[in-house]
Amino acid sequence: MYGGAGCPAIAEFAPAEFGALLGTSAGSAAAYIGQALALRHRLPRIWATVLAGEATPWKACKVATACLELSEEAAAIVDENVCGLLDTITPIRLGKIVTAARYQADQDAARSAAERKARERGVYVGRVDDHGTKSVWILAATGDVLRFDATIDALAEALKTLGDPDPLRLRRARALGILADPAHAQAILNAGRTGIVGQAAPADPTVAASVPASGRAASGHPTGSQGGVGEPGLGGVDAARADRPRLELVPPDLAPPPSVGPDAVEAGAVEAGAAVGASAASEAEVEPWDTSADPEQTPVDSGSPTRQFVNGDLAQLDGVAGSRTSRTMVYVHLTDHTLATGSGVARVEGCGPLLAAQLTELIGHRPYSVRPVIDLNDKISVDSYEIPRRLREQLKLIHPVEQFPYGTAETTLATDLDHVQPYDPNGPPGQTSTTSLIPLRRFSHRVKTHGQWTVDRATDGALEWTSPHGFTFQVDHTGTHRRPGLPSGTDPRPG
Repeated sequence: MYGGAGCPAIAEFAPAEFGALLGTSAGSAAAYIGQALALRHRLPRIWATVLAGEATPWKACKVATACLELSEEAAAIVDENVCGLLDTITPIRLGKIVTAARYQADQDAARSAAERKARERGVYVGRVDDHGTKSVWILAATGDVLRFDATIDALAEALKTLGDPDPLRLRRARALGILADPAHAQAILNAGRTGIVGQAAPADPTVAASVPASGRAASGHPTGSQGGVGEPGLGGVDAARADRPRLELVPPDLAPPPSVGPDAVEAGAVEAGAAVGASAASEAEVEPWDTSADPEQTPVDSGSPTRQFVNGDLAQLDGVAGSRTSRTMVYVHLTDHTLATGSGVARVEGCGPLLAAQLTELIGHRPYSVRPVIDLNDKISVDSYEIPRRLREQLKLIHPVEQFPYGTAETTLATDLDHVQPYDPNGPPGQTSTTSLIPLRRFSHRVKTHGQWTVDRATDGALEWTSPHGFTFQVDHTGTHRRPGLPSGTDPRPG
């Protein structure tokens, strides 16, 4: 049946002729027919927005395809939740919302899909190249990967503290080898924390995991908990992540070995796990100009005095064990009903939507601490130009995504925070506040500062952006809305 349950039957060979007339294959024509039928009969609200010219057809088709396996009742839930969002947010954010709506509509199907994906997990070692470099491909539970990544970051920072002059990416690669000996890795972490080679650090077994904040009215999302990933005990990892190059596509040499095959493991499509080395289909859409280079790009020769000195310290640490020092912070957004019943859909920052039952696997069973609830309606302000951490965290939760028109980058503690109106050193107190600051990725920040864009905050809290040629956009918790009409000064008459 084309289009899913509830769609009328279509003659078996109809797509062949239809495809020939369109100049495409019968398979492509069949998919096109299925999308049209699904929109007309299963997603009537979305279909109405397309007919009214309020939604882009190809985006509606993608929603229809994503819902093919849902029942009519479940598809109706997605239709209701998504119909007003198709052209107000980017395709990546739309995909996440559709996924969350699908999970909410049919939790049994979502649970079964997660279990199928979980069976694809594994660790695969690729072939060595001609220069002694080997690749590793990992598909594992999201929580395990987050903790692994935080530990790699912590080891890289410890190596830097101990004098390793290599760039961050090389220190992270070296950390992978250090992890092969857990006792040696622990000794390096302790030494990096104390700055003393051979001395163990005090115990700190805490793994922090947050719970929901009491409200998210300002953002339009369900009640949220503190968000963001990675706060190792060594500190400074948020900054390290900001500097770390982000690989958005899997390099060919990182593909799973032939015994697994592309059909068995679909790179970048793991919903219940995560891939190390490949943040596929990243919501941040990192651009080349957003990637800060490591301050020291040139590796240091292995025979240099600095390298020999560091190697000597690391050799002393071999075999010196201590206590666990790394910590991971996880931000989870969920409603009070989901928290009370353990049933429903949660949004985990940096991961996307998950079933509530998957949070146990995400957080794990090690010791963890719960952070105090943050009331997002609280107004925080300071007199200084500098932004304290508590204000950063509040803004991060109020605005989970950057506030530039059609912005895609998720807000982190390392995201730029810009004053809507320029800060005046001689102005009144309280100029730095939750209402005067907005999160922007670095490129968007530069566009606002140097690209002749202007922004003002409306009385309802929305942002009114104006482009250099006078086009205006409103950005609020529902997304971006293009203001109707021609830009000021434009003559609509021809010639």
